[in-house]
Amino acid sequence: MASELDLLENGLRKTMLSTSGAELDAALAGIGWADMVSDMPEQAIPLVFRLLGETGSHASVLNDIVVTQTRGRELGEIPELPYAGGGWVVWDYTGASDSTLGGLPLRRVDEGDPVRLVDARRAVGWWLVGAARAMLSLARQHALDRVQFGKPIASFQAVRHRLAETLVAIEGAEATLDLPGDDNPDLTALLAKAAAGKAALTAAKHCQQVLGGIGFTAEHDFNHHVKRVLVLDGLLGSSRELTKRAGAGLRARGSAPRLAIL
Repeated sequence: MASELDLLENGLRKTMLSTSGAELDAALAGIGWADMVSDMPEQAIPLVFRLLGETGSHASVLNDIVVTQTRGRELGEIPELPYAGGGWVVWDYTGASDSTLGGLPLRRVDEGDPVRLVDARRAVGWWLVGAARAMLSLARQHALDRVQFGKPIASFQAVRHRLAETLVAIEGAEATLDLPGDDNPDLTALLAKAAAGKAALTAAKHCQQVLGGIGFTAEHDFNHHVKRVLVLDGLLGSSRELTKRAGAGLRARGSAPRLAIL
């Protein structure tokens, strides 16, 4: 099984590096994305969405996750998704609008219908984690290549601390995303999405400092990932909003459930 997943990951990575958008949707459909979500969601969702983040590609597969866990909807329908600040967006490849958010084909709508977002929040969380790892990889390579005072800046303690703090945030978010959440699925998914969003924003901040001026240029891949995580953090609730919501719910409840067996 592990070798099969490795082969699948390699194939998906190559596909995502060469195509994006509606073309990637078609490619994923061709390799059986619908069957993967149905038969092996625990492996398929983290794998596909993490690779979307790492490669910088995008596809409308989040629509499929929302639709499959929401009653009363039909496959092929474009669901409304909550966005930061109380807004709503739809992920749309129909060509009805040319508007985008951070390079993603999201267009704003006036309002939406409540949907169950457990799996969807985990999916976006993995997307954020993948993007955070991509930013960390770019910053790490720059730190190894960039020479100041006769030595790579990777040898400077301040640079190493920023990269280390980024790695800790990413791995903490991954651990949260891996929690089973059988007893409290909504709360676990909510906190996992919040942790992933915070980790991605931390990666953007620290890696920008390591990259310096080159990280601000539109031509550098880092700029692409920064715009992406700013949008994905707001999608299905930002890390700030979700943390506040979780805190308010726990205060009202008067106790905190156990989310992990340590």
